[in-house]
Amino acid sequence: MVSSTPSTVDSQSATDVDETTALLTVSKADPSTLPDGAALLPDGANREDDDDGKPLPTGQIFLLCYARLVEPIAFFSIFPFINKMIWETGGLNEADVGFYSGLIESLFSLTQMLLMISWGHAADRFGRKPVLVLSLGGIAIATALFGFSKTIWQLILFRCLAGVFAGSVVCIRSMITENSTPRTQARAFSFFAFTGNIGIFLGPLLGGALASPAEQYPSVFGGIYFFEEFPYAVPTIFVGAISASAAIISWLFLKETLDPESLDRSLSDPPMSTPELIKSPGVSAVLLLYGHIMLLAFAYTAVCPVFYFTAVSLGGYGFSPLQISLFMALTGFSQAVWILIAFPPLQHRFGTGGVLRGCAVAWPILFFIAALGNFFLRQDWKLVFWIVGPISLAMGSGVSMAFTAIQLALNDVSPSPTTLGTLNALALTLISGIRAVAPAAFASLFAFGARTQILDGYLVWLVQIILALALLPLLRWLPAKAEGKLKPQRSSE
Repeated sequence: MVSSTPSTVDSQSATDVDETTALLTVSKADPSTLPDGAALLPDGANREDDDDGKPLPTGQIFLLCYARLVEPIAFFSIFPFINKMIWETGGLNEADVGFYSGLIESLFSLTQMLLMISWGHAADRFGRKPVLVLSLGGIAIATALFGFSKTIWQLILFRCLAGVFAGSVVCIRSMITENSTPRTQARAFSFFAFTGNIGIFLGPLLGGALASPAEQYPSVFGGIYFFEEFPYAVPTIFVGAISASAAIISWLFLKETLDPESLDRSLSDPPMSTPELIKSPGVSAVLLLYGHIMLLAFAYTAVCPVFYFTAVSLGGYGFSPLQISLFMALTGFSQAVWILIAFPPLQHRFGTGGVLRGCAVAWPILFFIAALGNFFLRQDWKLVFWIVGPISLAMGSGVSMAFTAIQLALNDVSPSPTTLGTLNALALTLISGIRAVAPAAFASLFAFGARTQILDGYLVWLVQIILALALLPLLRWLPAKAEGKLKPQRSSE
């Protein structure tokens, strides 16, 4: 664990701060001399007393949230039609479609993973805003072109091109951090997380509603050459237009958040290398925790759809498509409530570390009750299931607060403003790597357990419970400066 000894911060640094001082400046005081938990934002943002009265710039935050919508909409919008598009354009056997569908998405994630750190370095060196605008513009072009693909290789090329412009999320995370203070960052990142969920919801809806218009709406679009020749161009053009509008709005109205002094220094001084950043105090520990939390998340989200669908006798719930959609809708709604309403006051009351520990306790219980639901159904205790199942799912969805909490912890261990973009890129690279492996691995583990009936089909839940139980002891290595505990706000005289 990281510990520090309380001492007095240089009084000169305190007297040099006024209302014109940039939110993120490089402190001349040694960070190791700050009290435990004081390093709540990089360097100059550690001065809680100066930030007590600073309101959250909601206009800037909402503009960033609009830009945040682009990535999940662009990613998920092709899901309703991608398999049919591959089948029609590739002239493949239907049995081979799944392979190419998985290949396209795996290459997209791989491209993101390979370039994420480079985008982080660029954002730290040239500023957040230009990198964000460039990324959004690139996504707009690549996404629009995807719908005009006529071969498998064109599909792969344009999807990978969209993965190349992966810098938007890196910049948005950094800019939300730099627009907030220790007392407002929990609220700011709750908006960020909620917007991501909206994008996940809107993406498939837009893709499904706009694909093949000549086929879906023949009275309006039937017989028109463009819509029949390029049946998937309309949704990709529409999503590309959303990205283009986000790029234009960001260019016109967003403010650069990397302060001029840090930006000038980043252009003149060599940037901190990735190995140096990883070796910085607290960084490797938080990245480890970040990876473990996302592993739990990806494992659960991969297992749930097939678990809900699988027959009760094999270890699932045997749900109909409507029941599956209702349970998943309940999950999404509950997560939104926890993130938007519960997380900010809980983080303010107990700190980032307190929220993470609470989620660590709840996670294995959530997994255990999921398996217990199958036991209820096997015993034909349907009333018990329909009482316990939805309530436990709604309550257990509170573990989603860990995703926002670990992001705040990552912000807090950034050595300086000029490394925040690279640090976020490191975390997103880690997430991309886990996302490329975990879903297939855990879905396969569930299928293996259901087929062999090892532990009555509960094998995957045992593995997830063990992984969840490991989180609480791992949190012992959460650095003190990432605990996120705020000092009591002093009332004005």
